[in-house]
Amino acid sequence: MSDMRLQRWLAMCGVASRRRCEELITSGRVDVNGAAVTELGSKVDPDRDEVRVDGERVKAPTRRWYVALNKPVGVVCTGDDPAGRPRAIDLVASIPARLFPIGRLDEDSEGLLLLTNDGDFAEKVAHPRYEVPKVYRVTVRGIPDPTALAKLMEGVWLSEGKTAPARVMTLRKTREFTTILITLHEGRNREVRRMLAKVELPVTKLLRVQVGSVKLGTLKRGEWRLLAPWEVQALQEEQPQRPTAGALPPRSGQHRRPGGPDAARMPTRARPGAPRKGGAGGKGGGKFGKGRLPPAQRGSAPRPFSGRRRPDR
Repeated sequence: MSDMRLQRWLAMCGVASRRRCEELITSGRVDVNGAAVTELGSKVDPDRDEVRVDGERVKAPTRRWYVALNKPVGVVCTGDDPAGRPRAIDLVASIPARLFPIGRLDEDSEGLLLLTNDGDFAEKVAHPRYEVPKVYRVTVRGIPDPTALAKLMEGVWLSEGKTAPARVMTLRKTREFTTILITLHEGRNREVRRMLAKVELPVTKLLRVQVGSVKLGTLKRGEWRLLAPWEVQALQEEQPQRPTAGALPPRSGQHRRPGGPDAARMPTRARPGAPRKGGAGGKGGGKFGKGRLPPAQRGSAPRPFSGRRRPDR
């Protein structure tokens, strides 16, 4: 095997995503042949060099794993938690591989979390430049002002800059709470909560329901499943889509029906015996049908020419 960049090799081995591997290198936690390496441009030969992270030797995985987990509230996504809180990787401990989460869901949030040991796949799903949509169902206190929702759809200013426009849809309203659906293409730390706090909408519940084409579905809290091959392929082939204000992304696998707003309507054949449109009893013809006169006038005025002649008898 030819030489490759150290961070790419670590990601391929399932240590973490490529960006996280870069942080491990710059923090001095990676050794190559017994010497610490902190430069991102360093290269290794996987066949000859011995690479260790925190003293543990890195080996190439024999199988790629792609997992969907319903993360409960109170579970953290970090791999090393000094406080001893339950971790997402503990819920998939029965899988014989070293997995890591793709992106983050904070401790107070729940829902769909993807895990893998494929660093390149994680990079494709998590990095903002690929714009893989993440959909959240959020319950906020009170009834949002339309101006607040408009700000979310235009992007709000956070400490690190302005957020990309979000898709927002109101699902349910009560006197005390409102449930909205928010679609983002970024992955900043606690981004949804910070955006809603910026427009003065306190969050009471945050549930991630979809990542790209993968949906949470009926997966119960704390349970996981393997992604289907088509789901993995769909995420790898996800095409960037810039959101338009207030609109939701098309659901995975959804096709526009013939006759929809973006397709030409196909002519349909009427059932035998059914009234024709515009004829007697049809639409647009009034009480007596299009082109027909009331009975009192039929003898005093000629009928309109229909374009058809009676055969000569």
